[in-house]
Amino acid sequence: MRKKITQSIGILLLIVGSFQVSAAEYLDGIVAVVEEGIILESELAQEVASVVIKLKASNVQTPPENILYKQVLERLIIDALQTQLAQRAGIKVSDEMLNGSLQAIAQQNGMDFEGFKQEIELQGMNYEAFKESVRKEIVINQLRSHEIGARVKVSEQEIDHYLDTEISAADQKVQYLLGHILIAVSEGASAATIQAEDAKAQSVTEQLRLGGDFKQMAVSVSDGENALQGGGLGWRTLNQLPTLFVDVVKTMSKGDIADPIRSPGGLHILKLIDITGARSHIITETQVRHILIKTNELINDQEAQRRLQLISARIADGDDFAVLAKANSDDTGSALKGGDLGWVIPGLLVPPFEKAMGKLEVNELSEPVQTQFGWHLIQVLERRNKDNKEQQKRNQARDDIRKRKIEEETGLWLRRLRDEAYVDIRLGALNE
Repeated sequence: MRKKITQSIGILLLIVGSFQVSAAEYLDGIVAVVEEGIILESELAQEVASVVIKLKASNVQTPPENILYKQVLERLIIDALQTQLAQRAGIKVSDEMLNGSLQAIAQQNGMDFEGFKQEIELQGMNYEAFKESVRKEIVINQLRSHEIGARVKVSEQEIDHYLDTEISAADQKVQYLLGHILIAVSEGASAATIQAEDAKAQSVTEQLRLGGDFKQMAVSVSDGENALQGGGLGWRTLNQLPTLFVDVVKTMSKGDIADPIRSPGGLHILKLIDITGARSHIITETQVRHILIKTNELINDQEAQRRLQLISARIADGDDFAVLAKANSDDTGSALKGGDLGWVIPGLLVPPFEKAMGKLEVNELSEPVQTQFGWHLIQVLERRNKDNKEQQKRNQARDDIRKRKIEEETGLWLRRLRDEAYVDIRLGALNE
């Protein structure tokens, strides 16, 4: 049985129960103008179909069509604004970097590359569309790193204060699985709008406490980034949560729904889904060095790789890595030390670098490895397992503070980006 979706979407046809788009059966048109770009009916339909597949895989009932389309279109608008900003900033992702990320995703799912491609198709997704969605995600992450991460700093004093006031031995051993719903309130909203959103948040909280399905509610009403994944924030320790959540979560028991928490971005509703125990402090440290060649107008990806391959050949012939790093590396900080990055812990370096480093034997040279910084030649000098509690606490504290600041800044930045943009939604039902 088929059902036509005709609410200002032309002749868009979806198969009821699966939402698989019949691309030949509708006339494509514009559903939104976003700054200098547009979003087409076909894009919206494909994204809706993808979201529905994921919701069904998670056993989450799809919300009413008008709500689903509104949620998905809003996400496409936010993504479009970020993509346009990234284009203006000159942020690009090469095919090599993209393929490396896809290989990593396949491995994380316990598959080889071909098996992974087949699984994507079996789940009803177009592989090329999936591939481009990964490219877009990488671009957006690089944009956020550029726009937000680069200006977020963590001082030693902040770390000291954090360790003194926020982390206890017990806190570090406890992880919380949280669900999150955001009722967004725009900057400069009127008193009437704020009052209406307060009432909405209270109503949602009451419904959840009466047994409402949290994932379903998140999909239907949340304005948070994770809304279409059922609002899940994943497992986190207290020190990985936004500051305004910490005191509330510490008082919650499994299954509790907290009262709405107000922030500059709106009202947050939390559910404590589960709690688990301690994590080990035993870590594997790696002493690593590298030579970096940055790309620019004169040096493209191929030239950077060629230079590193020549350097690798010289090292294989007996030339000293440290001497070559001092003469050739564009990482001026480590070049002065012969390319040495010192002892590093898991999570400290960018993922492509860390992944390549993890595959190397001691003293083995890598092939050229691309990251957002350029192309690297990597050599592992030594590895050790260490119970590094005190330094681990400081490193973890620095990382947690930074992530917290970035998360808080990102929410405000996205809301400001959306509020200040020119967006013309051409679906009457979604403008209501």
